[in-house]
Amino acid sequence: MNEMGWHSSIRSYVFAIAGLNLLWEVAQLPLYTLWLTGSTQEIFVAVLHCTAGDVVIAISGLTLALVLRGTSDWPNERYVPVSVFAVVFGLIYTIYSERINISNGAWTYSDLMPIIPWLNVGLTPVLQWIVIPGFCFWKLQKPINRKSLLS
Repeated sequence: MNEMGWHSSIRSYVFAIAGLNLLWEVAQLPLYTLWLTGSTQEIFVAVLHCTAGDVVIAISGLTLALVLRGTSDWPNERYVPVSVFAVVFGLIYTIYSERINISNGAWTYSDLMPIIPWLNVGLTPVLQWIVIPGFCFWKLQKPINRKSLLS
């Protein structure tokens, strides 16, 4: 894989996050009641709104991770700590957001949504914030020696 600097790595991450989250949001629509009750326009707006929110969460998580765990030579150094921190941030925020939005009625799960009992949130939004950022960071990594990835 080509060596990328921080700017091209961030740009690639954001574009990948946006595209994959858009696909995920569309794929999980039947797991929300909006799929059955919403108009085409409401569904379209909801998908765009949620995808934009996903991008904001991803950028915020990566920025916070870079500020707290990164170096000026990221992604050549501290790639794994920054990636893990960004994924964990997105996951924690998503669980919080799902709980708030479900409790205030901003959205509702359909009977098809698998629920994580101890968190009382849907499984697919949680998986979304493990699978998509994890995959994007995995695709961005390049062959660097293990010490510089972790140090």
